[in-house]
Amino acid sequence: CHQPEKAFTDGLPQAQGVGRASHHTPTIIGTAYSPWFFWDGRKDSQWSQALGPMESSVEHGGTRTHFAKIVVSDPAYHKAYEDIFGVLPDLTDDVRFPSNAAPIDEPVSRAAWTGMKAADRHTISRIYSNMGKAISAYERLILPGPSRFDRYVEAVLNGNENAQKRLFNEDEIAGLRLFMGKGNCTQCHNGPLLTNNDFHNTGLPSISGTAKDDGRAAGVKSVKADEFNCLGQFSDAHDGDCSELKFAKVSGAELMGSFKTPTLRNLTQTAPYMHDGQLSTLAAVVDFYNRAPAALLGHSELLPLRLSAKEVSRLEQFLLTLDGPINAPKGYLSAPR
Repeated sequence: CHQPEKAFTDGLPQAQGVGRASHHTPTIIGTAYSPWFFWDGRKDSQWSQALGPMESSVEHGGTRTHFAKIVVSDPAYHKAYEDIFGVLPDLTDDVRFPSNAAPIDEPVSRAAWTGMKAADRHTISRIYSNMGKAISAYERLILPGPSRFDRYVEAVLNGNENAQKRLFNEDEIAGLRLFMGKGNCTQCHNGPLLTNNDFHNTGLPSISGTAKDDGRAAGVKSVKADEFNCLGQFSDAHDGDCSELKFAKVSGAELMGSFKTPTLRNLTQTAPYMHDGQLSTLAAVVDFYNRAPAALLGHSELLPLRLSAKEVSRLEQFLLTLDGPINAPKGYLSAPR
């Protein structure tokens, strides 16, 4: 799903694993700075997010005992794990540690999991959580590089008018003004990553054939109950590190149908757009916000922008300046040898 050549997305409306997921694949670029993960925020760290797809019936379709046994039995994984996390236990007893056991909806695996002793379940979940932390250690190195917009901002701050004229044309400057003003874009898309990392209802319809999605209203309940959240027993966080989770709003009409604000960086490489991949082009996105249709679920925060065709074009041209390279060592953008 997260392909480096596609800005760590997949180019599909909904992610495709062993089945079709319900949501569009977001980029991982810059997510080291995000307090919430998935479109509904049902995970609160990179490491806990990495665990969700592994046991998802439509993504990897695995179980945590299966993954733990791979780590233990593979010599390279075994050594790498012990170098970081300490001695691995012996998991060869298939009675104590069934080949496929996990607290998931699949009944056979769930029954195998509930049949295990609590201490053995804890042993497996500890290995599983450490796998997520290893994945997170890699993902934290994937950062956005400077875009043409960043270079323009630098030129403005330095008072370099020649560089400003070289970097942005009049339409792009006008588009930037619209972005910050009449377009009302910075209400959600602000800060270095051009996202406030919050949740908003923008009135998007669900893709035909998908289940009703309550968005953040369901996601916040899920993250509060998650065994791998910031306050859980497998977390390495300190007491003062979990304020987002502790004080997350758990009720309110504004949560219904709300989804996480995505970054606007590398837009041309992350289509289609929105949480279900509903809109295939950037022009369609700008047109949607310009019209601001009513929400089918909850209440949309949008108001019609009433931009002219020329203003729409200028706003779109500015958004194209937000593309930049991936700021990571080249070796991390290809498969390990």
